[in-house]
Amino acid sequence: MILNLSKKEIEDKIKAQIALEFNCSPEDFDKTENVITAACLNEKRRKFSDKSFFLQMATFGKGTVISADESIHPWLTEWVKGKQGMWLFEQHNYFELECELRKHGYKMALTHHMFMPVPISCVEARSDVEKQAMSFVESGYNIKWLEQKDIAPFYGNENFPNAICDKFKPERPDVLCVVAMDGDKIMGMAGCSADTPQLWQIGIDVLPEYRGRGVAKTLVTLLKNETFRRGAIPYYGTSLSNLASWKTALECGFRPLWVEAESQPDEKKDFAK
Repeated sequence: MILNLSKKEIEDKIKAQIALEFNCSPEDFDKTENVITAACLNEKRRKFSDKSFFLQMATFGKGTVISADESIHPWLTEWVKGKQGMWLFEQHNYFELECELRKHGYKMALTHHMFMPVPISCVEARSDVEKQAMSFVESGYNIKWLEQKDIAPFYGNENFPNAICDKFKPERPDVLCVVAMDGDKIMGMAGCSADTPQLWQIGIDVLPEYRGRGVAKTLVTLLKNETFRRGAIPYYGTSLSNLASWKTALECGFRPLWVEAESQPDEKKDFAK
């Protein structure tokens, strides 16, 4: 059944999900001041790790919420003073945070720039799917859908590190894929993992020789609309410098909504010396 939500309803559902992972209230993301909370491991989180992060931070463009081990709270309290939340992710501030984290045996990992979908109606979803598929077929290519049971043979395939996980992960399973075919050859694959029952994250991979032909735009649009039709909210993430991925997100009806980042264990202990 199509998930027919307004822009605000989608934003509210995403904020509610991120809030439970950051041990805060959704309203904290609308504050201009920064908020520091204790690290937590909520059972309803997106399960990217089986342990709580030593530090993670997120902003929806105003203040930043930082969820962290309480041992670093005194330093964080001083660090955020006089700083606008959205600038905490800039390099000069990141360097200060990195130096402090190294003292605790951690460092920052990737910064994730996250996109929400522009709402669509059931009629728009079906119409867009049909138009996209027809246009692709008219170009001499084919579209193939893979349900969860059909995805297993592709695990471990190095061509699709973004479309699907490296292996089956029951905590956030790959539930649906759409594949572009040039005869018997796969041109590209878009897949989504059910990070929560209601939030499905989309990833895309296109083989180098087929890039620049609209494959990514076609597959991501098809998968986004099909996700809506199955009653879930599709979302999309990429890195700051992956401009091709940003372009795909924007062309497929996604818009930037929030930024998040987390720490990871540090293998080099002498960084801050």
